[in-house]
Amino acid sequence: MIVVITGASKGIGKAVAKKFATYGHTLALCARNIQPLQAASGELKAAHPQCTIYTRAVDISIKEDVIDFGKWILSEVGTPGVIINNAAYFINSSIHDEEDGLLEKMLTTNLNGAYHLTRTLLPPMVNSRQGHIFNICSIASFRGNANGGSYSISKFALAGLTKNLREELKPHNIKVTGVYPGSVYTDSWEGSGVQPQSIIQASDIAELIYTASQLSAQACVEDIIIRPLEGERFNS
Repeated sequence: MIVVITGASKGIGKAVAKKFATYGHTLALCARNIQPLQAASGELKAAHPQCTIYTRAVDISIKEDVIDFGKWILSEVGTPGVIINNAAYFINSSIHDEEDGLLEKMLTTNLNGAYHLTRTLLPPMVNSRQGHIFNICSIASFRGNANGGSYSISKFALAGLTKNLREELKPHNIKVTGVYPGSVYTDSWEGSGVQPQSIIQASDIAELIYTASQLSAQACVEDIIIRPLEGERFNS
């Protein structure tokens, strides 16, 4: 099965890639910076030589780059079985005093990238009447918080895209799952003083996504909500 993952050089994207690589799936990975992406790909190939991995540097905030990435996948890799829209941009902020233009930056990365990539890849998936799309949303998709600002707005919007896609694609036998993690330990938490074991691990998200992708054709996990047992942490 061909699995497309955006933002795959680190964090949740890398953990999900590792999980699918373990089972020998073909991966099409992108990230904005090619060096860490190639390093991650090299690690996966060394550990899972049976796995075929394609990589490409893509700025998910640029519409033309995203569409070109989708077309490249269809011509060079094939029709995806799974799409994982993971790439995202995060800044703590408040709407009343955040920098001008931040909303546009958040939306172009956290919403538009998933929108344009999915639209580009969907036609052959619709024709084959199979596939599964995972959008990595956030607990911030459900409720506002004092430091959410434009990030929360963009994640609310991604949740809306997810729900609408699910209804549109049901007649075509394509599943759509929203993934709503709370605090997940990734590189952005380094130096924050938060202990890794106190919040969710990226591997936890990967386990849930992989399991949901392997269910029978008529079983769709619509939403995955996961939060730290001891409550949220806030990275400021």
